[in-house]
Amino acid sequence: MPYLFDLGVDAVWLSPIFLSPMADFGYDISNYLDVDPIFGTLDDLDTLVAAAHASNLKVILDLVPNHTSDQHPWFIESRRSRDNPRRDWYLWREPSADRTAPNNWMSEFGGSAWEYHAGTKQYYYHAFLREQPDLNWRSPAVRQAIYDVMRFWLRKGVDGFRVDVLWHLIKDSEFRDNPPNPNFRPGRPPHEALLPLYSTDRPEILEVVTEMRWWSMNLATAC
Repeated sequence: MPYLFDLGVDAVWLSPIFLSPMADFGYDISNYLDVDPIFGTLDDLDTLVAAAHASNLKVILDLVPNHTSDQHPWFIESRRSRDNPRRDWYLWREPSADRTAPNNWMSEFGGSAWEYHAGTKQYYYHAFLREQPDLNWRSPAVRQAIYDVMRFWLRKGVDGFRVDVLWHLIKDSEFRDNPPNPNFRPGRPPHEALLPLYSTDRPEILEVVTEMRWWSMNLATAC
């Protein structure tokens, strides 16, 4: 730690360290409030934070608020039934008229961003892997749950967060098809064939950023 400080480093950013099945290098989180055993324990993190602070270094965690693992208890509950209290914590939609995906949105990793769930006969949305269902950030309960996660880590002494794929948090409320990309060229990643007009960078994201910043500042003060 002193060596990092002597180099001029003032903060250490940790990629996701949370409990995860590791389908996407820890960006598929099954428990936001625990450390995955491959990295250590909560006590180990406490030791790291204390050592960093003793060397005038800040510790930044990678917050992943857009999606969870499909093994997260929230999603396990959400997929149980259409009337489950956590159903609207994720983005569930009816099939289209021809019984296929609800719209043409594509995963950043290729293919449709919609996965059919036979148990409840609806599709759920995943901007990345199918093992990473997207949270519904239009739900106040979801926002509060993530802010509670932030509170937990700030109370543990963490100094702040790098927020993963922030521009993905809000999707079009009407789930309209994305338009073709006129500049797409063969050989580029398949998802670039569409302009993500309705699946990313929605105007409401500014409200979310403002709210998240307000919460983080006030939580940090309270902690």
